[in-house]
Amino acid sequence: MKLLRIGQPGQEKPALLGPNGEYYDVSAYIDDVAGDALSDEKLNELSQLDYVDLPQLDANERIGACVGNVGKFICIGLNYADHAAESGMEVPSEPVMFFKATSAICGPNDEVEIPRKSEKSDWEVELGVVIGKRAKYVEQADAMDYVAGYCVVNDLSEREFQIERQGQWVKGKSADTFGPIGPYLVTRDEVADPQNLDMYLDVNGERRQTGNTKTMVYGVAELVSYVSQFMSLQPGDIISTGTPPGVGLGMTPPTYLKVGDTMELGIEGMGVQRQTCVVAKD
Repeated sequence: MKLLRIGQPGQEKPALLGPNGEYYDVSAYIDDVAGDALSDEKLNELSQLDYVDLPQLDANERIGACVGNVGKFICIGLNYADHAAESGMEVPSEPVMFFKATSAICGPNDEVEIPRKSEKSDWEVELGVVIGKRAKYVEQADAMDYVAGYCVVNDLSEREFQIERQGQWVKGKSADTFGPIGPYLVTRDEVADPQNLDMYLDVNGERRQTGNTKTMVYGVAELVSYVSQFMSLQPGDIISTGTPPGVGLGMTPPTYLKVGDTMELGIEGMGVQRQTCVVAKD
C-alpha cells in the first residue's frame, strides 16, 4: 500500500495511491498520515478499503510530504563506505547520528531554496524509514516490527555550513526545503528486502548517484535498534539512512547546486521526486 498527502501546504488530505495512479481520499478513516494512523492495526484497516467506495482527488494536485507532524528527523551519516571515501572520511565504527530540523520537510516536487550565502549546496538520495509505533531499547531481531514503511528522502546539505563552520552538522542540513520526502509512504509489507533497493539521482538530466541499499554499512534493522538505545522513537519519526557515492562534494572538481538546476531522484518501488532550485525566500 502506498499512502500520500495531497493538497496545498497545511491543507493536505491523506490519500491512497490507486492501481492506475489515482489519488483516493481516506480522510474519513484517518485525519492524516501521521501518529497512530501508522500503527499496524490502522494500516491493515486501510489496506482493506475498496477503492470504488472512496472519493477521488484531483490527480493534478500538489503532493505533500508523505508523513505529517514528524516529531524527529534523524539522519545517519557516512553509512555507505564508498560515500565516506569520497568525502575523505573514515567509515564510522558505529552509526553517526545527527538531526535535520523538521522545518526542512517539504513535498517531493516542491521547489528547493538555495540558502543565502550558499556556494556549496549538495544533493543526497536516501532511503527513509518511517516509524509506526513507540520504540525504546528495541532488539535488532525485533526492529522491523516497529517500521511502518519507507520513502525517498533528499537529504540536501550545505557543505560549507556543515563542514567548514563551527559546531555540528545540523546547520548545514536544516535549511527550509532541505528535506523533501515522498512521494509515497510505502508500507513495509510491500518491501520484501529494504537492503536490496536500487537508487539514483540526476542533476539537470545527468546521472550523479547510482547505488543500492545493500551497500549500507549499517542496515535498517540495526539502525532502528541502535537509535532506540539513545531515545524513544515515536510514530511518524523518520530515520534517513545515508547516501551512496556521487554527491557534489566528491566530484573533481566539487560541483554544487545553483539556482535553476533540477534534480530527479528515486528508489526502486518508492516513486520519484523532482525539484527545481530557486532563490531562498524570506
